[in-house]
Amino acid sequence: MKPSAPHQVLDPSLLGRPVHLLHLFADQLREDLTQSMRLNMNRRYWGGFQVEEVEFSRLDGTERTGRWLNFAAPAGTIAFSLERKVLLSVLNFRYGRNKGDTASAAVDEATVRVTATEERLAVVLGQQLAGTLAGRIELNLPVSDKLAPLASEEFKPAAANHPPKGTWVICVTLSDADSGSPGRFWFALDKNLMASVLRGLLRERDQGKKPMRSAGPLAQRLQVSLSGRLVSKEVPLGSLFDLQVGDIIPVSLHRADVLLEESRLFTAAVSEHKGKLCLTSFEDAE
Repeated sequence: MKPSAPHQVLDPSLLGRPVHLLHLFADQLREDLTQSMRLNMNRRYWGGFQVEEVEFSRLDGTERTGRWLNFAAPAGTIAFSLERKVLLSVLNFRYGRNKGDTASAAVDEATVRVTATEERLAVVLGQQLAGTLAGRIELNLPVSDKLAPLASEEFKPAAANHPPKGTWVICVTLSDADSGSPGRFWFALDKNLMASVLRGLLRERDQGKKPMRSAGPLAQRLQVSLSGRLVSKEVPLGSLFDLQVGDIIPVSLHRADVLLEESRLFTAAVSEHKGKLCLTSFEDAE
């Protein structure tokens, strides 16, 4: 018997917030990162790396405990973590590997000691990628919400610490065209920046709603059909059978009855307006 997928636990703090649209932000960020890595100033680092997938998740305490770098700005803090094999591949491409040398494409991180150059490069890459993420958050926000700057140059290195449990994390999966080896890096967003991501997605949610006409009182919106009985006359059955074409039935036109289905609601006076008979002077039927 195939085991069923674990059920998703609802977070009451997220009710009413567009978390179901986070995949839209992930797709946008994937395009932004792809474009950023293709820039001339960035290709010297990323070489043949391609962005494969971007996903949101939340830290549950069982994830990797690797090194995290923090980048802070007035708008919030972005934590960044990069798999060391990816960092070493970037370092190798930037400083040592000749183009097309696939033999050295795969890096054995266990045999390479940590250097100051590697640590500085991690900060450079983290600040560059955090700026791309910040730019996407700011681009999605409505003008009225762009109170604190989110430009890439605003994010400066800050004291490093591991993000707490429950933090929203963006996992980016890469592939190296030379070695074919996948790699990943992560962003962790603080509460302020995650709130900005969700505010930006509110516009996407609202665009999917059909505009609603202003709702007035129920009495003005409820449509009913009324019938007007202008005249009625009782005649003997024999007189009815004796009627011929051209005969005239004398009637007196008094107040008409106004009916809803077969219920008599009002009486009304009959008048003429521009060649049409109209009902006016409504009175409640007793």
